Amino acid sequence: MNDPKPTTRKRVKNYGTGRTALLEAAVRVVARGGLRNLTYRAVAEEAGVTHGLVVHHFGSRDALIEEAVTHAIRSSLGTNSLESGTGGPDGFAAGLADMVESGPELQAFQYELLLEARRRPELLAHLRALYEEYFEASRRELGRLLPDPVSPGLSRLVFAALEGLVLHQLVFGERAATEDALSELRSLLEVLASRPQAAPGGRPDAG
Repeated sequence: MNDPKPTTRKRVKNYGTGRTALLEAAVRVVARGGLRNLTYRAVAEEAGVTHGLVVHHFGSRDALIEEAVTHAIRSSLGTNSLESGTGGPDGFAAGLADMVESGPELQAFQYELLLEARRRPELLAHLRALYEEYFEASRRELGRLLPDPVSPGLSRLVFAALEGLVLHQLVFGERAATEDALSELRSLLEVLASRPQAAPGGRPDAG
């Protein structure tokens, strides 16, 4: 009599069972399918754990969303490329293209949140805090490069350009286009950095 064949089970890649691993799985789920697809089962399948384990860690879907957003914001602020340059215009936002390539899910998650915030106003406070951090990081870095005080409008304009490049690279995968645009932006910053510092009253300092 032949021994019965062992039952084969589909193996699921296990990313870990800790809270952080589950939150990272949630980020990947949202990055692929939007916030509406963020469920216990989707996160469990992505992480390779049981549905009950996700329930145990978060208790409610709203809690899962809240913690996933907080986790993504902390991760994003820890990896933002605004202050990773050389200290001069030639190195401004030097790590931008690498950031997109190394963490596309995190970038996609943020864009999904921006769209979802139109339907879920409760997300706006989180996103506003995140973007205020971005604007401030942009202002600090520009302040190290330029002779004059950096206005909020300039820091937001530069950040908007960088954000547009991130989105374009994320969607189209065109790293070369990102690098070309950054080269042009750095050239503009070099021109601004070479201007004489304005004296009080708005006139250039004659020295």
